Amino acid sequence: MSSSGDDLFTRDDPIFENKELLEINHLPEEGRIVGRDDEIAELANAVNPAIFGQSPSNLLIYGKTGTGKSLCAKYISERLVRVAEDEGITSAFAYVDCAQDNTETQAVQTIAHTLNEPAITDVRIPDKGLSTSTYYKRLWTVLDAQYDVALVILDEVDKLDDDDILMQLSRAGEAGKLESCKIGVIGISNKIKYKDRLDERVKSSLCEREFVFPPYDATQLRDIMEARSDAFKDGVLEPSVIPRAAALAAREHGDARKAIDILRYAGEIAQSEGHETVREEYVVQARERAETDRFRELIRGSTPHSRYVLQALAVLSLNTPDEDGFRTTRIYDVYEEICRQEGSDPLSLRRVRDLLKEHAFLDILEQTRRSGGSAEGSYTEHQLLEDPEVVRTVLVETDEP
Repeated sequence: MSSSGDDLFTRDDPIFENKELLEINHLPEEGRIVGRDDEIAELANAVNPAIFGQSPSNLLIYGKTGTGKSLCAKYISERLVRVAEDEGITSAFAYVDCAQDNTETQAVQTIAHTLNEPAITDVRIPDKGLSTSTYYKRLWTVLDAQYDVALVILDEVDKLDDDDILMQLSRAGEAGKLESCKIGVIGISNKIKYKDRLDERVKSSLCEREFVFPPYDATQLRDIMEARSDAFKDGVLEPSVIPRAAALAAREHGDARKAIDILRYAGEIAQSEGHETVREEYVVQARERAETDRFRELIRGSTPHSRYVLQALAVLSLNTPDEDGFRTTRIYDVYEEICRQEGSDPLSLRRVRDLLKEHAFLDILEQTRRSGGSAEGSYTEHQLLEDPEVVRTVLVETDEP
C-alpha cells in the first residue's frame, strides 16, 4: 500500500544540521557564550560566596534586549550549582519571566514550584488556589528543607506589578523567614532607570551589585553567529552571510537575539526557495522578516484602537522623520482621523494616553517627559522604538479582513 502523502514532508534537510542552536531559548554550552567574558567573571565573583554556603550578593543587571543578560545569569547559576555540589553545598536556582508572571502571587508560585521536590519536602505547590502568604510560607519551607543556598532570577523585573516580592526575597534572612537557607536575587531589566522607581528599602537590599551590559559590536555578533554556525550543514553558508548579518545587526541595534533570528530566517528562505546554499541576498530579506515577525508577535491580540494609536504614531514618524518624538495631543489628532477613515468612534484622550503607556510597557515606544516652561507646563513625547515602516506594514496586514 503506497502513502501518497509522503512527498509532503522533507526527510532530509539540505540546510540545517541542528536548528535548535538558533532558537532564542536555547542555552548555549560552555564555550559558546561569546563576547561576555568580563561580565561572566564579574557575575561569578558576586555570587561566589554561595559555593561555600554563604549569602551571595543581590544583583541588578541592566542592558538593552539581546545583550546576553539572561543568558549569562542562567549560565552563571547553572555553573554555581555544579561547583557548589563539589563543595558539599546543596543549591539550586529558579528563573521567573516577569513579563509572564507579573504579579507577586504568580512569581512566588513559580519560584516555589521550580525549587520544590515533593518527595523530599512533602509540600504541594498548586498552580493556583492559595493566598500569596501561603505560597511564601511553602517557599520558605521548601528552601530550608532542601537547600543551603538558592538563587532567584527575575527576568524583566521592571514588568512586576510592584516591589513586594523583591522586599520579601531580599530580606527573608534578616526577617527570620529562613532559618538555614541563604537566598540571592538577580534582577534583570532593559530599563536603566528602573532602580529610580524602587522603594528605598528594596533599593538598599537589592542593588548590592549593579552591572550594565552594553550592546554587542559587529565583531562580537560575528563571533556569536560563528559559534552557532554548526546549526547549518557543512558548506551551506556563503562566506559573506555571517559578516553581512553581523554588520546589519550591529548598525541597527547590537541585539544578538535579532542577529541569530536573521541567520535562522536566511536559512529558512534558502529552504523555501529550494536552494542548497544560504546566500547574502537572503540576509536582507531575513532582516525584514525578523523585524516584522517580532512586531507582529508584540501586538498579537491587541484591540483595533490600540493599533490605530500605533498607526497614528507611525504616520507621524514617517511623515516627519527629523522629529524625535510627538506629543500626545498630536498623536490624538491623527488617531481621530484614522478612526474616521475606519468608521469607528474615537476613544477619549485619557484612554489613548493609557494605550500609549501600554505600548511603552511593551517597549514598542519610548515616553519622555518634557518641560514647556511656565507657559506650557510639562508634557509627554512618544517615540517609536520599532521601524515605522515595519509598524505600518504589520498594522495594515492586521487590519485587513
